[in-house]
Amino acid sequence: MTDSPVQPRKIRKVLVANRGEIAVRVMRTCRELGIETVAVYSEPDRPSPHVRMADEAYHIGPAAANQSYLVQEKILEVAARSEADAIHPGYGFLSENASFAEACQDAGVIFIGPGPEAIRAMGDKTAARQLMEEAGVPMAPGTTDAVSDPEEGAGVAEEIGYPVLIKAAAGGGGKGMRIVEEAAGFKRAMEMAQSEASSAFGDGRVFIEKYIQQPRHIEFQILADGHGNTIHLFERECSIQRRHQKVVEEAPSSILTADLREEMGKAAVAAAKSCGYRNAGTVEFLVDADENFYFMEMNTRLQVEHPVTEWITGVDLVEQQIRVAEGNELEIEQDDLSIHGHSVECRVYAEDPASNFLPDPGPLHRHAAPSGFGVRVDSGVEEGGEVLIHYDPMISKLTSWGRDREAAIRRMTRALDEYEIAGVQTTIPFCRFAMEHDAFRSGNFSTHFVDDHFTPDALSVDAEAKDDLAALAATLYEAASDDEPTPAASKNGTPSRSPWKNRREG
Repeated sequence: MTDSPVQPRKIRKVLVANRGEIAVRVMRTCRELGIETVAVYSEPDRPSPHVRMADEAYHIGPAAANQSYLVQEKILEVAARSEADAIHPGYGFLSENASFAEACQDAGVIFIGPGPEAIRAMGDKTAARQLMEEAGVPMAPGTTDAVSDPEEGAGVAEEIGYPVLIKAAAGGGGKGMRIVEEAAGFKRAMEMAQSEASSAFGDGRVFIEKYIQQPRHIEFQILADGHGNTIHLFERECSIQRRHQKVVEEAPSSILTADLREEMGKAAVAAAKSCGYRNAGTVEFLVDADENFYFMEMNTRLQVEHPVTEWITGVDLVEQQIRVAEGNELEIEQDDLSIHGHSVECRVYAEDPASNFLPDPGPLHRHAAPSGFGVRVDSGVEEGGEVLIHYDPMISKLTSWGRDREAAIRRMTRALDEYEIAGVQTTIPFCRFAMEHDAFRSGNFSTHFVDDHFTPDALSVDAEAKDDLAALAATLYEAASDDEPTPAASKNGTPSRSPWKNRREG
């Protein structure tokens, strides 16, 4: 199974079909490559950093994503108006939408990502399992076809043996997923999973697989070009999660031996080749206590946590995405890559860890990010801006690098202590908790870290005191700012001075 070959074509202008920190991230690399950028924005995103950073910016609708960022026709219309010759989808929104990738091709616009065939193959979890079976990639025991009848599903579960996992065939992110410990609860759990999958993805199909207890979630970054070359850029550990969503990641994993890394890397490459994959992607695995690993899914896009891979390899993944999309052959071979040091990422969300990580959108009265050697902050919102209720509540991704894991953790702890945010609750106190916990420091943890170790009262008094201090600083800052002149505004209400140069408004 292969996508059609890419014909070489120089990219001169990229429309970034996204918002927030990932839009800013893509634009920075484009700037370094001498490529012009086009931003799109919903009404509340008008003053956002990604809008000011772009060379051109176009309004595409109201706040609701299904009336703005998810409307393919609007994105493609802006691409035509701005004469962009490529679209980078970032992650989320349209990034894994095969019909959008196809529409870009039909419009003569380069889609900076895999072809539609690969997106479809890996977007359908049952189809992906069938491909993995053919490619010899290890999988947990389970079905390769969707199951619709609860009676049939119950029979499959008995055959596999409890506990089992019911998963949506058409999506991910924890939606349409249920863990079933015993037969008595199976039928009800399957009906709930089907209902949730139908609501979230418009597709109620589910499949069943053996539930791996106390697993590690380990993923491999891959790069593939249109000339038959596929490599991996080692692994990321993503086991610290809340609601099946990652919050702390690191690279490399502390549990992988050199032999296991090589074996898993080869499996990741085989997975990518099985669907004729092209561009950057991620193959996700579960690893059990006996170091057996099982294919979970493939994400056909750039991952949120890609900076930790960039830290340990020195490879700009967005640059590689662009060069592959232009039709170039990979300049990197597997033997060229090695792991340099260790990197940790903490996702800073506007969420309240003391209230089961409930989102806490609102204005950012204070946002003073840490800096210094070995610290990187990817953010799409700034002081005086607002974390909007309409979208993912991420404020930033904070990453650190050190010569070894201990040094990276120490540097992350220092950076978290320096980070000042006021106006919203954030995951910073939880991230501090994780960095200081014996289970994390020893590397002895699983995807159940939050359930096993975290309770709201575990948040340190010191962390709360730091947050109170940041709030006080914000109050004093606001009071001192009352007499200061307001910057001149452009016609769309944003500051008239761009951080780079004047941009064209659409």
